[in-house]
Amino acid sequence: MAREQIINDIMQKLEDHEHRIAVLERMPERAESKGKKLSLKEFILTKNPADDIQRTLVIGYYLEHFGGVSAFNAKDLTKGFRSAKEPVPLNINDKVNSNIAKGHMMLAEEKKDKLMAWILTNKGEEFVEEDLKAESR
Repeated sequence: MAREQIINDIMQKLEDHEHRIAVLERMPERAESKGKKLSLKEFILTKNPADDIQRTLVIGYYLEHFGGVSAFNAKDLTKGFRSAKEPVPLNINDKVNSNIAKGHMMLAEEKKDKLMAWILTNKGEEFVEEDLKAESR
């Protein structure tokens, strides 16, 4: 019986490691660790967002994690769309509000450059890190 328990423990640890490795392999930081900074356009391509709402979320994630900002505003998002050579949505605030309604973004504590600013929630970060596949949570 003790032998079976040891084997079960090893199998559980192996499954846990396989899951962690799979998550790490999907993370864009791998490109940066090779000395090359991942561009916003490349990051968007790795995430393959379905619409402007998801693109807005992915750009916000990139700004927070790779752009060195703690919060972002509509101007930052517009610059992000342009630098990725993506069409800028007519109403970025509407896309942000849709992300807020989904629990993926929230208002930042303070404004940025006298404009309303936002941050990603934990749920929003997880959604992006899971390649936009955790919508049903």
